[in-house]
Amino acid sequence: MAEGRPSFQLQLAELETATLGGLDMVVEQIDRTLEALAHHDVELASFVIADDDRIDGRYLEVHQGILSLLALQAPVAGDLRLVAALLHVIRHVERMGDQCVTIAKTLPLTGNEPPVREEVLSRVLRMGRCARDEAHQARRAFADRDVELAIDLVRQDREINLLNREIFRLAIEVGDDADTREWAMHMTLVARALERVGDNAVDIGEQTAFVVTGLFREFSDSSHPFAGTSLG
Repeated sequence: MAEGRPSFQLQLAELETATLGGLDMVVEQIDRTLEALAHHDVELASFVIADDDRIDGRYLEVHQGILSLLALQAPVAGDLRLVAALLHVIRHVERMGDQCVTIAKTLPLTGNEPPVREEVLSRVLRMGRCARDEAHQARRAFADRDVELAIDLVRQDREINLLNREIFRLAIEVGDDADTREWAMHMTLVARALERVGDNAVDIGEQTAFVVTGLFREFSDSSHPFAGTSLG
């Protein structure tokens, strides 16, 4: 087994690189999704939907690679934490990609010239930029093993949650026109999808802390000292 450790470390590093590359794909997908939303670009939205196959493929690649690694080796201590964390992170990557698809699929439903309300759309796009920044920061935190940066994701996520509530309130107050109300309801679905992107980024931050400390806890309140369950 000792002779196999260098190969194991190399394979593990390659799987982490592939996982972080998946997060890069997600950031690109969020950028395209926001552009499609801003310009009501249905063609670009269809590209976002089709390109999700790449993220799904990356998920399968990493997931199967980790299972193969576990079958051939017996990781311990820090290596075992990293293996477990990568399984979680790549799953969150796949979920964030799915949320981009969910958003992209709403665009054709709103018609060719939707009755856009700027006060709603501007908040949706701001929310999307926050979610994009969270995904990028989650990647940096995991790559650098930066627990403080990971915990800071909670602060950013609060802004996303606030914007989500504002969008919902504005959608309710949008008026009596049926088409406008329908468009606004679709924007609440978009906001919900963006909120989930942020939640997944926070979850990746939790995995960063787990890899570094060996403790797991949810970042429900980052003002408390880090404490949780030790998994080795």
